[in-house]
Amino acid sequence: MENRKALVVDDEFHIVQVVSIKLKNNGFEVTTAENGQMAYDLACEVKPDVIITDYQMPVMSGVEFIEKLRSNEETAATPVIMLTARGFAIEDDRKDALRVSAYLSKPFSPREVLQTVDDVLKQTAAV
Repeated sequence: MENRKALVVDDEFHIVQVVSIKLKNNGFEVTTAENGQMAYDLACEVKPDVIITDYQMPVMSGVEFIEKLRSNEETAATPVIMLTARGFAIEDDRKDALRVSAYLSKPFSPREVLQTVDDVLKQTAAV
């Protein structure tokens, strides 16, 4: 099986590190970014199988990043898992437009992230 690719986006280095290590140890090829603009450029270049992004980031927020992904034909269908440190400040209609596959609240365990990634990729493959 070809290596699955993940893009991990967070402005907190330790979160990127913990999530990346867990994914790499489970066969993923991992690319990382520290803000939404960098992440968008990488998503277009790398074409990851799944994206894990933080909600609050400098330059471009997680929501703006996802909106940009969804407006690009090449990245529109990429599954996204959003990490958030606070209660969801995203309105339901906006959630629908973003088509986020899953939400994880911080703090989370690396195992929880891996399980969510596996679940999301299984759902995507089943569609």
